[in-house]
Formats: sequence, structure tokens, C-alpha cells
Amino acid sequence: MMELKAARTELNAKPKTISVEKIEKELEKDGQKIFYFDRENSHKDLMEMVEHFEEKGYSVYFREIRYGLDENDYLYEVHILA
Repeated sequence: MMELKAARTELNAKPKTISVEKIEKELEKDGQKIFYFDRENSHKDLMEMVEHFEEKGYSVYFREIRYGLDENDYLYEVHILA
């Protein structure tokens, strides 16, 4: 199954990966969750993840968040609700 890169917690750190299965387990436990993904993810992979959860009946809100002036200062926020 698909693996995505979670947003890094430090600028020079390497992003950690998270699987769609792990996301599903967290949603089963909590019912909803906000995930932050690194800019190194391809937009296509993120859209596939959004479609995956929408097909399972979840509401998914996806947006790009800019946190600085540099064009590389952004990450993706995905809010998934049951």
C-alpha cells in the first residue's frame, strides 16, 4: 500500500514515512484526525490518498499551507472525518 512522507518537525530533518494503513488505524481509533505531509510528496500521491478515503466514506479536506516567504516553505494539511 501507499507510503507518504509526514511533515518534518525540523527544517534539516528527513521526513518520516506513514502508511495509509496506519492512517486508517488512527481514524478507526479517533474518528477524525488532521495529518500534515511534507512538500516532498507528489501531488498525485496525495490526491490518490484523498480519493482512497473518500471512497471509504470519509470527508477529506486538503490544503496547502505556506509558512514562510520562500517558495519551498509549505506543507500539506489533510483533515479526515468519519
